[in-house]
Amino acid sequence: MAMTKTRMTVEEFIDAVADIREPAQLIDGVMVVDQPRFRHQDAVGKIYSALLAWTERHDGRGHVSLPLDVILDRNNMYGPDVLWYADETRMEVDDYQRGMPDLVVEVSSPSTWHHDVGKKREMYELHGLPELWLVDTVGCDARVLGRSGPGAPCFDLDAKVAYDEVLTSPQLPGFELPLREVFRL
Repeated sequence: MAMTKTRMTVEEFIDAVADIREPAQLIDGVMVVDQPRFRHQDAVGKIYSALLAWTERHDGRGHVSLPLDVILDRNNMYGPDVLWYADETRMEVDDYQRGMPDLVVEVSSPSTWHHDVGKKREMYELHGLPELWLVDTVGCDARVLGRSGPGAPCFDLDAKVAYDEVLTSPQLPGFELPLREVFRL
């Protein structure tokens, strides 16, 4: 994992990453470059596939995507591993998403997990993200953070989903993902 030593804005970050071939994010003004490993990508693929199958079973179930750059503010632009919009008309048509998704999934990478459960979680919460899944490929479990209602000022719901349990979401009626299907043991 590489990090810049100086802080930068989103605009400076966009210019700086033009020549970088690895995934990069701007976290609190610091560029973080990290190439995901197999276990991470395998879990991301399985979660994305399950969400995609759920969205395609019926019309009106929104849009799921693999990483897109989401601008949170002047010093933060993240690339969530998986994101879902309940209403795909809220998605931006240019290269960068400025509207907060309805669901973000962050899957652990050893070098960046501290960002996902720390600063990124805090910023997602601050900027109104309705639901965040933190999927740990080492512990083979997940943490689902959410809000009890649209007006809830913070993540006031916090559920741990163990390896042998099923991940569900109040936003995704009928969606079920047995967590053991996400991990190769």
